[in-house]
Amino acid sequence: MRIEFKNIYLAAGYTDLRKGIDGYAGIIQSVYHLDAMDRSLYIFCNRDRNKIKCLYWDGTGFWLFYKRLEKGHFKWKKAENKSAYLISEQQLRWLLEGLNVDQKTSIKSVKKNYI
Repeated sequence: MRIEFKNIYLAAGYTDLRKGIDGYAGIIQSVYHLDAMDRSLYIFCNRDRNKIKCLYWDGTGFWLFYKRLEKGHFKWKKAENKSAYLISEQQLRWLLEGLNVDQKTSIKSVKKNYI
């Protein structure tokens, strides 16, 4: 099964991860003024940056994903007035692989150039 996300939002800064689905949906709507049921993935991180929770609405109900690192930290964005940053699927992979979502360089894809 492959999940297609409308958008992927990273909630900058730290969030109390003791919340449940209703708590995160409330943050999405009241703090970020976004629709928690729009099929986007919303990602939250704890203060120690070793745990993340993700909220996703699939059309019939919410999914709450949780990941705890046994060693290391996520490269998490610092808060700038309770911002939610839109990131790409590639940036999500970088985050989950322990890299910074704002990579300065990457190999660019090459378009065929016919002579």
